[in-house]
Amino acid sequence: MTPALMRLRGLLRKEILQVLRDPSSLLIAFLLPVVLLLVNGYGVSLDARHMRVAVVTQAPAADTRELIQALAASPYLAPVAASSTAEAGRLLTAGEVRGVLVLPEDFSARLMRPSRWPAPAQLLANATDPNTARILEGYVQGALLTWASGRAQEKRLLPSGGIALEHRYWFNPELRSADFIVPGMVAFVMSMVGTLLTALVVSREWERGTMESMLASPARMGEIIAARLICYFGLGMLGMAMSVLMAVLLFGVPFRGSLLVLGAATSLFLLFALALGLFISTLARSQFVAAQLAFLTTMLPALMLSGMLFDIASMPAWLQALTHVFPVRYLVSVLQTLFLAGTVWQLVLPNLAALALAALVAVGATVAVTRRRLD
Repeated sequence: MTPALMRLRGLLRKEILQVLRDPSSLLIAFLLPVVLLLVNGYGVSLDARHMRVAVVTQAPAADTRELIQALAASPYLAPVAASSTAEAGRLLTAGEVRGVLVLPEDFSARLMRPSRWPAPAQLLANATDPNTARILEGYVQGALLTWASGRAQEKRLLPSGGIALEHRYWFNPELRSADFIVPGMVAFVMSMVGTLLTALVVSREWERGTMESMLASPARMGEIIAARLICYFGLGMLGMAMSVLMAVLLFGVPFRGSLLVLGAATSLFLLFALALGLFISTLARSQFVAAQLAFLTTMLPALMLSGMLFDIASMPAWLQALTHVFPVRYLVSVLQTLFLAGTVWQLVLPNLAALALAALVAVGATVAVTRRRLD
């Protein structure tokens, strides 16, 4: 065995012993992914179900009662009867309902005119959350049209059955937001865990004074960096495997892609994140400063600019261009493709190339700024 390999083996043994003696690294690698996935996987949802809607019927009739039953049959709506618009307004103001559906006095009479549909109705929606208000409007409108079409066919108010539009949803047929969010959460976890593992551990060595011993050893800086990357790379990959198993077994997210591609993408991104953590710890030798920089460079881009929660195509052009700077965007794209669509090479290959470039730049920058100096 060459002297370089012997030094590398000794450095790896030192890093493994440090991990085993310091539980914080194990907590970051294994406990943090579990907590983040559980909290965000169950707590963050884009689904809007059982939205309470107050229904005001100014002239109750059989048709209006059937309409309320049709609204109640929808899994997305929960109608609540209100005696007047004033009472419904109070419920809306208090936040007890998301909207108010008002059926005027001539609603039933207008329904009896086959040439005049739709009958007038008014929906008042709480628009403090504009997205939820638009979703509510779509659900109510869909329920009204479905009920009206069925009623017209039953009473033969139309000369024909109209148009039957068949819906088919690709990749996420159940329209579950968890299938969209959880793969992005795996990328978010990998981003934070990979950066924190090296950023906090190395800065802790600077604070404790053990870094001086490392610099006084005959080991080269490249060997020290390689030993740390190899040790924490193993921890990070174990955390990634645990996160993927949780996504599939706990949250029921389907995985339709290649495990080899998944391993390649996560390996490249983890190498980038670990190198970024080493780069941060080289510049900031305080654990507090290193933690703040790690959160700023990983958490905020992963949440806001990765496509995990917000559609990148709906962002302004300059912000879309900015998202290409953050490698987490490419990992999110790869994971969502592998989980929901499969191994689509025309999507996977460009993202893998971008991740490889990011890993190369991060490792190169870390080697460039790391010097055998105490100042």
